[in-house]
Amino acid sequence: MIKGMTGYGSVELSTKTIKAVIEIKSVNHRYLDVNYYLPIGWASNEEKIRQIIGKMTERGRITVSVKVSQKSSENVSLNKQVVRQYLKYAKALSKEFGLTYDVGIADVIKLPGVFENKEELITPEALWPQIENCIRQAMTSLLNMRKREGKSLALDLTVQMNKMTEALKQIKRRSDDVLKEKKAVLPVDEYKSFEKGVDIHEEISRMFHHISELKMLLKSDVAVGKKIDFVAQEMQRETNTIGSKLQDKIVTSAVIALKSKIEKIREQAQNIE
Repeated sequence: MIKGMTGYGSVELSTKTIKAVIEIKSVNHRYLDVNYYLPIGWASNEEKIRQIIGKMTERGRITVSVKVSQKSSENVSLNKQVVRQYLKYAKALSKEFGLTYDVGIADVIKLPGVFENKEELITPEALWPQIENCIRQAMTSLLNMRKREGKSLALDLTVQMNKMTEALKQIKRRSDDVLKEKKAVLPVDEYKSFEKGVDIHEEISRMFHHISELKMLLKSDVAVGKKIDFVAQEMQRETNTIGSKLQDKIVTSAVIALKSKIEKIREQAQNIE
């Protein structure tokens, strides 16, 4: 089944040391265009992210946002060497200047450098395996949304093609009626010339073939948006030929209806991967 190109997926990652939010959005684009909003120092991971996305989708403007915040660390350590230095100097001052040596724990713990809060920095390389998994999960959610859009697009295109089929049948019936009318009033030679000039059997046959081709493309699991647009262009050309060959009020009205449906198909093709 075809897929659309509008989608969104997000995943949150929370560990003892970090919290991360990964968001991926996609909109229409002729090719695969990946944009990044990554933390400082993460540029080296852009190509890795692109490879993951490139294996999961072929078209669309993809925006990848990775936000990482480090949780406050509770890894506090006592610097005994610093305490020894403070006490050493305190004793020396007491002895040299005759001061009372009265140092308590409350005094010591207030001194700079006695306690250290060791914050462990998480490098992009160390965090990458977890982020990679989150990116794949977010992309899976995004693709599921695109599949649902694809179903809606396929339904709309099927409606348009059914209407086109009815318009083509109307044109075929009117073509037969016109030939009967002209055969009744024209000499044999003039009628044969007229019949040859307004013969649209080939164009109608190709139009039905194009409709069948589009229906097959709608069942495809790969990117077919460009193919659908190409087929629609061919349908436009055949429709123009029909209108120029058989200039009749009823046919002209049906041709206009055909062009309207083809234009809608081409517009929707821009939304299909």
